[in-house]
Amino acid sequence: MNLNKQLLTCILCIMSLGLFAQEKPKSITLFTNVQVFDGTSDKLIKADVLVEGNLIKQISKEPLMVMQTDNVSIIDGGGRTLMPGLIDAHVHLSLNMNFISMFYQQPDYLAAIALEEAKNTLMRGFTSVRDTGGEVLGIKLAIDQGHAIGPRIWAAGAGICMTGGHADLRPQAQRPRQLGGPVYYDGEFNGITVIADGVPEVLSAARLQMRKGAAFLKMFTSGAVSGMYDPLDIGEYSFEEIKAAADEAKRWNTYLAVHSYNDKGVSLALEAGAMSIEHANLMTEETMKLLVEKGAFLSTQTGVYFSDAPENWSEESKMKHDKARDGIDNLFKLAKKYNAKITIGSDYVDNAEQKKGQSFELSNRLKWWTAPEILSQTTSGNAEVLYFSGPRNPYPGKLGVIEEGAFADILLIDGNPLEDLTLFHDSDNNLDLIMKDGEIYKNTIENN
Repeated sequence: MNLNKQLLTCILCIMSLGLFAQEKPKSITLFTNVQVFDGTSDKLIKADVLVEGNLIKQISKEPLMVMQTDNVSIIDGGGRTLMPGLIDAHVHLSLNMNFISMFYQQPDYLAAIALEEAKNTLMRGFTSVRDTGGEVLGIKLAIDQGHAIGPRIWAAGAGICMTGGHADLRPQAQRPRQLGGPVYYDGEFNGITVIADGVPEVLSAARLQMRKGAAFLKMFTSGAVSGMYDPLDIGEYSFEEIKAAADEAKRWNTYLAVHSYNDKGVSLALEAGAMSIEHANLMTEETMKLLVEKGAFLSTQTGVYFSDAPENWSEESKMKHDKARDGIDNLFKLAKKYNAKITIGSDYVDNAEQKKGQSFELSNRLKWWTAPEILSQTTSGNAEVLYFSGPRNPYPGKLGVIEEGAFADILLIDGNPLEDLTLFHDSDNNLDLIMKDGEIYKNTIENN
């Protein structure tokens, strides 16, 4: 009997070895002759970088050797800079035209445009994005399954908005919802927002986003630059409503991000448990100290304010735009003074042409930070807010760094971005290689 058991064990071992022998070997890419920015340092180091599958396997200052086989690629970087893929912590991939115009478009048309923008985003070197409001979870799935090209996406789903809040774009003459009745408007159908009033509706709205697969929640807690009915100075939502959303996010082991420009909306949201403040242009010193005390993230943008307000905006919206822009200097000085956890985002929503300026978000900040500091913020720094989704993080693993064991999201740049951030402005000519999850999506030096 023991002999039979031993024989059976041997047979199973042989079968197992046979199965392993049939497995497709992992792809291997060896980058040689590159200067490495690791995502945290202020200096480049000359090293070879070995990628196996979708992970960085080895980094060596000494030359690495690999056996040339069908699954091995050796890329001579020619002295180029190798660095982590960029991360944009505040995008809206599905918002690519005037909000009102979106209401009159077919959902599949909007999805097609969003897929194109996702590809453009990756081709600009942004291998990961945090989408802070919009219908992108299906697009994320298509990218993850290999049906489309685009960055990794951490999505909030629809932003939670009160009646009259930032994302309430209904005409004044439109019949309102009555006592919570199930009357929707086009912005809700298109996944831009969900209008919820009172704690029960906020809970339902929050749970709906998590049911759809959101990585975190997004809520509007102050007036906005582009809102139709909300002046910039008002607070949106009560403490109890914000706390309901924040507690629901925690119940799902993730966090609540809130849109807020003014100090009132920021401080109330922080006290209620929000852990990421989007914009915060008019924040005061006391509230900045509160944000740091709570360990919350400060999600900042510049491009939407440094650009001229759209011509079709009302005079009131243009004035709000200018007021928000004028608050940036004080915001950044306070953030530096108290060492706040800064994230970098672009927040463009109007059209694909505007979104071509996504990388200007980096160089816009040179008045306040050095190029190495900005690069660290948009790689390893932005990765921190992605990890904050905890178990709801759709891509568990290390991002934003060139480090053994980290995901192989890698760029090769013709030049030194630690000295010149404008290199990213012309990604077509300066960004020679883009790798995401170990797969190369662009390579102009393939034969080297």
